[in-house]
Amino acid sequence: MSKTDARDRLIVALDLPDVAAAEAMVNRLGDSVGFYKIGLELVYGDGLPLATRLVKAGKKVFLDLKFHDIPNTVARATAQVADLGATFLTIHAYPQTMRAARGALAGSPLKLLAVTVMTSYDDADLAEAGFGMGAAELVARRARQAKDIGVDGLILSPEEAAAMRAALGRDMLLVTPGIRPAGGDLADQKRVMTPARAIAAGADHLVIGRPVTQAADPKAAADSIVAEIAGALA
Repeated sequence: MSKTDARDRLIVALDLPDVAAAEAMVNRLGDSVGFYKIGLELVYGDGLPLATRLVKAGKKVFLDLKFHDIPNTVARATAQVADLGATFLTIHAYPQTMRAARGALAGSPLKLLAVTVMTSYDDADLAEAGFGMGAAELVARRARQAKDIGVDGLILSPEEAAAMRAALGRDMLLVTPGIRPAGGDLADQKRVMTPARAIAAGADHLVIGRPVTQAADPKAAADSIVAEIAGALA
């Protein structure tokens, strides 16, 4: 496994307050990172033009927008994102939403990732929200629906990666947030795993934010994670 292949598995989350902070982080990371996630915080801080600049600079971009609305709105918004050159777009794994987004791509290379259950949720949180099943069962149900609809991949906790890889084979991408290096602060994450364990469980890409962006030396932190990924893939 080459360093380039391992590097492509790491997606650094630019969960930063503004474009200036995000661009400074990208510059600090340099060639150590080739794939970035832009989420809601940065999008509302003028992050979409940054996404376009990153694509033009040869970086891959994951737009974590978690679309979920009436089908017409989801379809139109997905078509707009398809023109930006991003690699991944998230949508919530509700069947109506997934069908609308899938139908809007019209041959675009943009890949859709369905969010199954947020990694900040556990079974108690789902019960409080009115769901009659736990996280593992709900993830499995939404994964089957996503595959049937033709969604490209799933966002799911690394705790569910092994079971979903066994159930789905290699047909779908599995992208896992909730990754923390050994000994790292869990912060607001509840269903977490180390990079090596997540890759071994079947994850294709790892989304990692604060362990890189808040490290004393972000580039060294990213290089360490890439090395751990490479070791797991060897």
